[in-house]
Amino acid sequence: MIKAIEVGKVVDTSEGSLVILEGISLEINQGQSVAIIGASGSGKTTLLSLLAGLDSPTRGEIVLGGDQVITAMDEAERAAVRGAMVGFVFQTFQLLGSLTALENVMLPAELRGDASAFDNAKALLDRVGLGHRLQHYPRQLSGGEQQRVAIARAFASNPSILFADEPTGNLDSKTGDKIIDLLFELNADFGTTLVLVTHDVRLAARCDASIRIEAGHLVHEDDQASKPASVAGA
Repeated sequence: MIKAIEVGKVVDTSEGSLVILEGISLEINQGQSVAIIGASGSGKTTLLSLLAGLDSPTRGEIVLGGDQVITAMDEAERAAVRGAMVGFVFQTFQLLGSLTALENVMLPAELRGDASAFDNAKALLDRVGLGHRLQHYPRQLSGGEQQRVAIARAFASNPSILFADEPTGNLDSKTGDKIIDLLFELNADFGTTLVLVTHDVRLAARCDASIRIEAGHLVHEDDQASKPASVAGA
């Protein structure tokens, strides 16, 4: 479902070239949940962005869905793949402040011209416990409620792959636990491949496998299930 082959990312700075990632190779199976862990600045969020097609590597190849070589695509082509296959949950929620909760969740399906966008969005908001908040704007919602809206929006496009970047990072422990339960419950129901970046050891422990990034290198994996990720790195 997701494959990276010798992926590297280098950026130019005023002090010269900065290597963010080097020699990352991995394979994540369909339906698997994998946590990318590591210290701040290790390159884990950059890796997530590359795997999702939000950024391009300096070298290497990334394949989604078995046959979509996103590293051979331009931005418009990558955007089309993301729209068809990928959902996102961000630490900062990334909701549109001018749209209600319902409109935020409807948006991905509306952009695809899905006639059932309203019904599906309403059902998802009911599912995440916000059926009574459909017409509320993000500023009228708590952090936990905003993240629930973001999760509903991510699943509204029925993605085959869900990428989550520190989904509990802006939440207190109690609220974060509820969000973790909700995320994994929906992920299991939808049969989605889940790849998430986290500092939260409780969240990582819920995944089938963990991938550790240190100083831009893949150094460790911790398989926790009988269906582990196949991981190789420098």
